Amino acid sequence: MQGLGNDFVVFEGPFVPAPSLVAAICDRRRGIGADGVLVVARGGPAPAAVQMGYWNADGSAAEMCGNGLRCAARYARDRNWVDTVAFVVDTPVGPRQVVMGDLVTAELGPVVRRGVVQVDGLTVWLAEVGNPHAVTWVDDLGVAPVTTSGPLLERHPSFPGGTNVEFASTRGRSLIELRVWERGVGETLACGTGAAATAAVAADLGLVDLPVTIRLPGGDLTVDLRDDRAYITGPADTVFAGEWPR
Repeated sequence: MQGLGNDFVVFEGPFVPAPSLVAAICDRRRGIGADGVLVVARGGPAPAAVQMGYWNADGSAAEMCGNGLRCAARYARDRNWVDTVAFVVDTPVGPRQVVMGDLVTAELGPVVRRGVVQVDGLTVWLAEVGNPHAVTWVDDLGVAPVTTSGPLLERHPSFPGGTNVEFASTRGRSLIELRVWERGVGETLACGTGAAATAAVAADLGLVDLPVTIRLPGGDLTVDLRDDRAYITGPADTVFAGEWPR
């Protein structure tokens, strides 16, 4: 499945994949190829109707994935596990509500601001949306040091658990252009939680009005903050189905 080009191999659970299996499956030359693995299961602790787990392409478990959450919701709805357009998905960071339509809206929970730091000459705003993010502003995304500063910041000693890194540029008060270096993956075409973290930082700085469009290499995502909880709206689609030989 994919959401704005952020792509996932989806297993029907309950199932806990070994890190080596995740890495093999996500290998784009010797495996299926994906940014990560989603495991989606029917049911869950009340009020959840569906459960979701997520692993990065390197096999590491992740706390949250916004585009993955929308794909998990689409997967459940397409299989008639739920008969309402709004339902709750249980994630590693708690229950999150989703609303189905042509696009999928997913609640990502609170955005926790962690202040501003200087790292390797960059001014970085820190925020958590279930997972950690480091947001920096650039004038030109085309020449932004995504593939050089991104991996350095991802594993910088300032972030013992690693971090996702966002390179952002505002285009008026209704649009942010964004590239993301994702922890455990590399540069991705889209990142839902990264978009939410960036929108929250931009709103705090008075740079944009909410809701705001986040333009990623894979397409546009709408981000809103209500009662300081982040909501993202965008597509989620099935690309193909198959079997992984063991």
